[in-house]
Amino acid sequence: MKSSMSLSHPFDIIDRCSQCHLRIAGSFCDLPETVLRDFDAIIQTNFYSPGIRIFAEGQLARGVFILCSGRVKFSLTSSNGKSLMRIAETGEILGLSATLANAPYEASAEMLEAGQVNFIRREYFMQFLEAHGAASLRAAQILSRNYQTMYQEIKSLVLADSVAEKFARLLLGWCARDGKDTENGIHLKISLTHTEIAQMIGSSRETVTRLFGELKNKQVIQLKGSNLFICNKAALERFISS
Repeated sequence: MKSSMSLSHPFDIIDRCSQCHLRIAGSFCDLPETVLRDFDAIIQTNFYSPGIRIFAEGQLARGVFILCSGRVKFSLTSSNGKSLMRIAETGEILGLSATLANAPYEASAEMLEAGQVNFIRREYFMQFLEAHGAASLRAAQILSRNYQTMYQEIKSLVLADSVAEKFARLLLGWCARDGKDTENGIHLKISLTHTEIAQMIGSSRETVTRLFGELKNKQVIQLKGSNLFICNKAALERFISS
């Protein structure tokens, strides 16, 4: 299928999964070569800039989106205006459950960082799954992983004793996934606003700002613009209830 680009960009686009060097284990791009050839035939490649909305909560699913590079912000809003948010990382397939169920997307997806997103129309995707048992099994495995991840996130959010514990869990999770050891502590690059971080832990912007300030005053963290250094990881871990 012919590729397309949503906006001009400085990066090369790889329009065939079989030619991609990433090949993230457990993803659709990690399928056998014979299956990947059929997968390549139904993909439409796009490049999105930060802030571009990929799909909206409540919109009937028109297909799946594969995040090849960059990061995506998922947000869910209640009728009273409260929001929850999570970040999708490179390699995730977005809108899978809604597409399989022919149902509306459960949340809105917006580019947090510039990146390539491959799109597959629902009818082509369903035909692909019917034709390839390996792909159907991979879809089931991805849904299972998504469920487990969501379960752990909800568990951390609901069962935490305090907002401080939720905040500590979030920072420690970032350390485990993205942290880099430096002489100043564990370095994290933070591209989220305090409001967005608050949405991730079910709190308010004011509370997140206060927690950052308290941890900074206690020399648990250092903040230098968008650069966050965890100077005392053990102190953060003490926020976690047994």
